[in-house]
Amino acid sequence: MHPIVRLARHAVETYIREKRIIALPDDISDEMRQKAGVFVSLKKQGQLRGCIGTYMPSTENIAAEVIQNAISAAVNDSRFYPLEESELDDIQYSVDILGTPEKVSSPLELDPKIYGVIVKKGLRKGLLLPDLEGVDSVEEQLRIAKLKAGISLEEDVELYRFEVRRYR
Repeated sequence: MHPIVRLARHAVETYIREKRIIALPDDISDEMRQKAGVFVSLKKQGQLRGCIGTYMPSTENIAAEVIQNAISAAVNDSRFYPLEESELDDIQYSVDILGTPEKVSSPLELDPKIYGVIVKKGLRKGLLLPDLEGVDSVEEQLRIAKLKAGISLEEDVELYRFEVRRYR
């Protein structure tokens, strides 16, 4: 298990079992000392069980971002009830470290297998990670991102793309 995934798992298990947030480890890698947006996804028997993230960094480094977002994915994703201790052994973790979003001028510059997408209209924003099961076209990626943002499918939006480093 990659150290970033191990950190996410440790954060969730400690929070669920002991109701406390773990401290930043002393021995974090150079990568975890950097700043970046991070998404943590939890799956149970192949089905999404929680996913929370930040597309721009909101803490001092990736390690802190992983801890914060892993706990939030476990207990604060409004689509799911909070994770219970009895489920912990069945959870698979995935951590995406986001690259800096770059504005694109056309959907032709997108590829749902390579790039995540951010759609923006005024204050409304929707984000979808890349390479998700069942999302095989740019049109489907944009449709889901717009729905997440509360943007109608007909509205024009600003488009941003980003790459991720995915750890499982």
